[in-house]
Amino acid sequence: MDDATLQFYRHNAEAYAGWAKAPSTRLVAFLKLLPRGGSILELGCGAGNHAAVMLAEGFVLRATDGSPEMAEVAARRINHPVEAMLFDQLDERYAYDGVWASACLLHVPRDELAGILGRIHRALKPDGLFYASYKVGHDDGRDSIGRYYNYPTADWLAATYASSGVWTQVSSDTSEIKSFDEAPATMLHIVMRKSR
Repeated sequence: MDDATLQFYRHNAEAYAGWAKAPSTRLVAFLKLLPRGGSILELGCGAGNHAAVMLAEGFVLRATDGSPEMAEVAARRINHPVEAMLFDQLDERYAYDGVWASACLLHVPRDELAGILGRIHRALKPDGLFYASYKVGHDDGRDSIGRYYNYPTADWLAATYASSGVWTQVSSDTSEIKSFDEAPATMLHIVMRKSR
């Protein structure tokens, strides 16, 4: 994890949580693909908006965020434990039916992303599902408030996934958003299934 980006979320946890949008409509479709009451790992849970939906739908949730301050805010909001965990601390195997990583892996340095995706692949059960979203671009860099983004192209991302494990793509689409710093961005949303 890029330290300057992590420090941003640590120092602005309350402000970011106040800005965080309503849960993604894609979450509903993702949950329908999972076994009822299944186990989910959420990476980068932020304000806890998605976690609240998962819990309400009866899933067994392990919610995590890289910022201890953000984890504390989310835990208070959803009345459920949220662990402070960096992506490279994930070391479980065959533990989850699903992994949800909304707008968080986009902060992983490009040369580290394949390794993190490999950890996620190992943590999923056979046929487990994995959602992640990224800001589309061509070269990595920082936004106007100093946060690092890997800004991948779809082709580069596909090659990075392929190098991290055997995946089958379930869906891929894009949306237009306005970021925390008010800048417009194109988001790429990908759902992958871990191949046996």
